[in-house]
Amino acid sequence: MISLTPTQVRRRYLVLHGLRWLPVGFLIPVLTLLLERGLTLPQVGLVAAVQGLVVLALELPTGGLADALGRKPVLVVATVVNLGSLGLALVADSFPLFFLVFLLQGIYRTLDSGPLESWYVDATLAVDPGARYERGLSAGGVVLGLCIGGGALLAGGLVALGPLGPFSALTVPVLAAVALEVVTLVALLLLLVEVRPAGGVGSLRGSLRAVPDVIGGAIGLLRRSRIVLALVAVELFWGFGMVTFEALLPVRLSEVLGDADRAAALLGPTGSAAWLASAAGSGLIGYAGRWLGAPLTAGLLRVIQGATVVGMALLAGPAGIIVAYLLCYAVHGASNPLHMGLLHRQVDGPYRNSVVSLNSMMAQPAGALGGVVLTALAAATSVSTAMLVGAVVLAVAAPLYLPAWRASRGGADAATPEPTSRVAPPPPAPRTPVEGAVPVD
Repeated sequence: MISLTPTQVRRRYLVLHGLRWLPVGFLIPVLTLLLERGLTLPQVGLVAAVQGLVVLALELPTGGLADALGRKPVLVVATVVNLGSLGLALVADSFPLFFLVFLLQGIYRTLDSGPLESWYVDATLAVDPGARYERGLSAGGVVLGLCIGGGALLAGGLVALGPLGPFSALTVPVLAAVALEVVTLVALLLLLVEVRPAGGVGSLRGSLRAVPDVIGGAIGLLRRSRIVLALVAVELFWGFGMVTFEALLPVRLSEVLGDADRAAALLGPTGSAAWLASAAGSGLIGYAGRWLGAPLTAGLLRVIQGATVVGMALLAGPAGIIVAYLLCYAVHGASNPLHMGLLHRQVDGPYRNSVVSLNSMMAQPAGALGGVVLTALAAATSVSTAMLVGAVVLAVAAPLYLPAWRASRGGADAATPEPTSRVAPPPPAPRTPVEGAVPVD
């Protein structure tokens, strides 16, 4: 890794990040339609729930595995699992087969959650300990939005072209996603360079034995650090509130238009535009964040996103609702690199991915709770009322960024060093993280 410059590391990260998300863009427009060829609507909900449960159960253990064994091998296994899942999706036409597709997708998502980003941060700091890797995280958000939005548009074009040999029009985008996953696997093997201990069965066993200690170190940091605890807690509010624009917005738009078919027709191109807006938000936030600093900007964005949801809830016309939706996604794209940058500043390499996984895992139960509470509230009162409640939940997370802000100013949160960690993954030994020791703005 010493042979790579920070710029080279960032470029490799962005290429691999784009290859990871472009297949998702191909799948988004056709996945529900594919499910309907073999499942009833209740069965669709059940297989989707299976994926969520697998993610919830395996998120933290697989994060510890990536810290203990290495980012590259975990990412390679994740890509192979995804290849199997997508290949099965090409032919699935029954509940058992789709159940297996989503089971494999859940495993893939847990293996894939965090290792690439953690590799990028660690690889950058290995070359230049003072490097500002937030620029790469922000660029990663741009790439994510462009790839998902662009992939969704391309998928629509592929479907319009019609069948390809034995593959129906709906499965052609899935076939394209399979081809991209093969490219991703080759790119991972060639581009992701990782310094690892000597290989062999003994090394693998040692890494697996280290997983519980790595997870323990991550949870220990959560207990000791008010900053990390507050940042992870943001995900609880964020996950709950996201239900407003992911699940309730289509219902709200249908309500305003008075026609579910017209709403569905609008949501197709609007969804692609939303991901492009997310990319724009990620690209611009690096400049905007310099004015107030990362913690205050991140907190302000929580409030602004709540305000955009209020707009979706109260505006009377479809044009206003769609504009508010696009602004919401722009804020969503801008928030993530700031939040993750703040989190990475508090975590040392040996259990970086475990903390990232813990952060990601918090959104799963919060989103499930939000789905139950807000949809029930919408049924009992109105969709607008439920969205307003979700907007408040999004906004009230803003003060949780104050500990990171105080640390960036040399406040009390920055004064207490962490005790030396007991975590002992394969060498090199972990450095002792110091809460707030690195400026975050």
